[in-house]
Amino acid sequence: MKIQIITLMLLGLFSVAVVNAGTDSGESSQKVTLVWQDGVDIETFWQQYADANGGLTWGKSTTYPEYEKVREGDTLLIQLAQGPCLMEFFHSRWRRANDVRRWAPSVNEYGGCPYVFD
Repeated sequence: MKIQIITLMLLGLFSVAVVNAGTDSGESSQKVTLVWQDGVDIETFWQQYADANGGLTWGKSTTYPEYEKVREGDTLLIQLAQGPCLMEFFHSRWRRANDVRRWAPSVNEYGGCPYVFD
């Protein structure tokens, strides 16, 4: 019985050590999740999302960057005549960030978002 308890304790300690070893690097590949609240200024929310995840990778532009230079998770605030829309490169193509993150349906109705794929 003692051997079983000691074995379980050692396995538990080993598991904790493995988990901690994976988080001590200081790098995180996961995006920060922000919670959408009605009434929040969408452009401010987008900027907070970008800032929490390293900033707007491609800034604000009226054109998309070269495909070969873009990486998974990159962000761009695309500027259309109707207004801006936050885009995120996800699964090998540009998508509206709201389509990736699912904050609220109303976000896709803001500014240029309804027109980004026209």
